[in-house]
Amino acid sequence: MSDDSLAPPAAAQPPATPLLDRLASPADLKALTDRELEQLAGELRAETISAVSVTGGHLGAGLGVVELTVALHAVWDSPRDKIIWDVGHQCYPHKILTGRRGRIRTLRMEGGLSGFTKRSESPHDPFGAGHSSTSISAALGFAAARDLGGDPGDAIAVIGDGAMSAGMAFEALNNAGHLGKRLFVILNDNEMSIAPPTGALSSYLTRLYARGPFHDLKAAAKGAVGLLPQPVQEGARRAKEALKGLAIGGGTLFEELGFSYIGPVDGHDLSQLLPLLRAVKARADGPVLIHAVTRKGKGYAPAEAAADRGHARGKFDVLTGEQAKAKSNAPSYTAVFARALIAVAERDDRIVAITAAMPDGTGLNLFAERFPRRCFDVGIAEQHAVTFAAGLAAGGMKPFCALYSTFLQRGYDQIVHDVAIQRLPVRFAIDRAGLVGADGATHAGAYDIAFLANLPGMVVMAAADEAELMRMVATAAALDDRPSAFRFPRGEGMGVELPERAAPLEIGRGRIIAEGSRVAILSLGTRLAEVMRARESLAARGIMPTVADARFAKPLDEEMILRLAREHEALITIEEGAVGGFGSHVAQLLLDRGALDGGLRLRSMVLPDTFIDHASPEAMYAAAAMNAPHIEAKVLEVLGVARIERRA
Repeated sequence: MSDDSLAPPAAAQPPATPLLDRLASPADLKALTDRELEQLAGELRAETISAVSVTGGHLGAGLGVVELTVALHAVWDSPRDKIIWDVGHQCYPHKILTGRRGRIRTLRMEGGLSGFTKRSESPHDPFGAGHSSTSISAALGFAAARDLGGDPGDAIAVIGDGAMSAGMAFEALNNAGHLGKRLFVILNDNEMSIAPPTGALSSYLTRLYARGPFHDLKAAAKGAVGLLPQPVQEGARRAKEALKGLAIGGGTLFEELGFSYIGPVDGHDLSQLLPLLRAVKARADGPVLIHAVTRKGKGYAPAEAAADRGHARGKFDVLTGEQAKAKSNAPSYTAVFARALIAVAERDDRIVAITAAMPDGTGLNLFAERFPRRCFDVGIAEQHAVTFAAGLAAGGMKPFCALYSTFLQRGYDQIVHDVAIQRLPVRFAIDRAGLVGADGATHAGAYDIAFLANLPGMVVMAAADEAELMRMVATAAALDDRPSAFRFPRGEGMGVELPERAAPLEIGRGRIIAEGSRVAILSLGTRLAEVMRARESLAARGIMPTVADARFAKPLDEEMILRLAREHEALITIEEGAVGGFGSHVAQLLLDRGALDGGLRLRSMVLPDTFIDHASPEAMYAAAAMNAPHIEAKVLEVLGVARIERRA
């Protein structure tokens, strides 16, 4: 059962929000005094907590930017001015202020508001997101378009310190500094991405903060202190004194990239934010970076006290913060993967693990507790993660690179050039394969089968259940002459019995689950359970399909597939992936071997050629026509039974 299907906990009394009740659009903030804006921030925080308690979702990130959201909308004019939220998971307060309050309790639900920014949802979402580190590039694009006669208005990118660790953010900063266009970047430094931040950039930002607030080193060096709002001027004068004796051109990293740097500033203090933003809006003629220090989960004690600052929450009780949880007797696939990896690592000290800012989400937090020196969190840097893993493999280690399918996409060039061409034995553990529910299209793991199975030498596996996942971890650990990947879905397993010690699989060997006649169903991944449900229904009609679990998308079990083709009238493949994946490889094999020449009817069930909006995983698979009733219907269609019944 998914959290989406849980009944919400007893709802707390809705918060009193007299100012928020008066607002129809962000333009209405212009009529409020600064004192009223401070009151509005408190109401907005309470409304955000109340809404997420009903829907679940990303709580901490939004609470950390409440004051910043109010200040941005009070100073700039959305949608003429483009406020671009990096990742987008902190945008719930923004959605409340931009005409979507009436639907805010539909967040992440089927037919409801997206949990991220989405262009089709509102003109106040100028750029959609879901992955990190894209906002500065997009904002620079808007600024360049404006200067070429496109949409008018300013572009403001709001990016977290964790997202700033990705290379794409620095590529954009470098280009923006070179172009010199009027552009605003708000560095939302909460010292907390999804996991504690790692890397030299995090240490650099901490050192900046330790200098004391309100430094604008560039303005100080130029003697332009008077351009700054009064609260900032004294700090800037102190900075100017500190710069005496330094060579001309000294300054922060951001200044060296061509930005005017202001900060750090308290991102929760509107008495600082409002005059500062008004001043830079009025005077800026080039790129400006404002370094705002915030606290994720700010203003809600259960979130502030949580290890992840309330990053992702199920439905919860507002008073206690206690989350509603589905009861299950089956462990999650992620937990099974983590335990299986620890088991093989205990027997082989060359096994290491890499994640990209998702140690909890991938289960590698458990691996790190057991093997702290052999686990690496590289930050939000999937490209680096892949090539770092390749270097580890070339250096004689056995790396497992654990990434969500949707994030692995970001390292595809590195998979091709740095892993596959060099035939390095990097093992990709692909979590969140298939449709993932409330996070929607941006997080769907739909493409990894297709983009990995076309690479020469790559071994691609998909687990049908948690016991099979354990075997695939063991298989990857034992495979040391080529790259490999195994995929598994979000959520709980099937509840099957788990082996004490999983044995490796024979490479490229599937298994027959049930023998039958006339039609064969060849499944890859966890749709196997739905296939077996369909088989039970078909049995009542006297139809008993043969069911096989392919296990491998590459290399294919050619012997088994050709046997199924010879012995049946029809063959149906099914996979939790987009067109161009497993089914396409099976079709190519059958074409090459002439297996279709005798009239075999071949069908393929894949995810539809569209982006499926957020809903429960069950509803998403229903929309994709990949549940048991759809499989049953496909069997009847390919055998012509449905047509006969309609005539009757």
